[in-house]
Amino acid sequence: MRYGFVIPNGDVHTIPELAHEAEAAGWDGVFIPDCISIQTPTVGPFPSFDPWVMLAAIAMRTERVRIGPIVTAVPRRRPWKLAHEALTLDHLSNGRLILSVGLGAASDDAGFYKVSEAMDRKTRAQLLDEGLAIMAGLWSGKPFSFDGEHFHVQEMTLLPPPVQTPRVPIWVVGAWPRARSMQRALQWDGILPAKMNADGSFGEMTRGDIREMRQSIEEQRAQAGLTAPFDIVIEGTTPGDDLAKAAGIVRPYAEAGATWWTEAMWEEPNGYAEVRARIRQGPPRID
Repeated sequence: MRYGFVIPNGDVHTIPELAHEAEAAGWDGVFIPDCISIQTPTVGPFPSFDPWVMLAAIAMRTERVRIGPIVTAVPRRRPWKLAHEALTLDHLSNGRLILSVGLGAASDDAGFYKVSEAMDRKTRAQLLDEGLAIMAGLWSGKPFSFDGEHFHVQEMTLLPPPVQTPRVPIWVVGAWPRARSMQRALQWDGILPAKMNADGSFGEMTRGDIREMRQSIEEQRAQAGLTAPFDIVIEGTTPGDDLAKAAGIVRPYAEAGATWWTEAMWEEPNGYAEVRARIRQGPPRID
């Protein structure tokens, strides 16, 4: 099990310092939100900065931790530009980038619904699939072309290729147990699972869900001949002032098959005292 911390956006100067403190405190990853204009019922408008600028600053203040956005909405990005940004950050961090992707919080982020981005779920899914295929192709460092329904790329070569091989790792938001959503995630390197009920609403991912999902993932990837490690990324909160209790929260998820625990304190974007304190307390390690 590895342990990441999601630093909520807010103060442009504080975020890289918090990332540095997270590395010193033993966290394995530092992640930041990728959004434009989100307003929550409890916090109100959610301060945010461009994730790629912030991740560059984080890369320069850290040496060991994995870094990345949670979660980049590929459907509203030009995939060739996103591929170029990601490979640049991969080089800047000496191969520590993980790219988490999804359809995007279309109904929550004004950067979707107020600026004429595609809102239809089917269209966004198509844009995501085509965008991922283009990025993977461009990261090969070889001549690449693509002719899809939404994107068209005449033969071009993007250099240099990423530091990581065969490419930058990709985690995909997946709706369990929806077959099409799961099939998308299984092609890549990890999943940020979300439980989708039969009526289309979202519920809580239980340890039983994770165990069943892990078995399904292993079976399907084996059938497809995929042997590379595959991450299951769970998000939550634990009490930093009682790490034994915190470990007790995380352990059942690890036993069910989760490989990453990401600590997320979304309700503290304007005041960093609690965020900093939790970072310094360290990850809820089970070993």
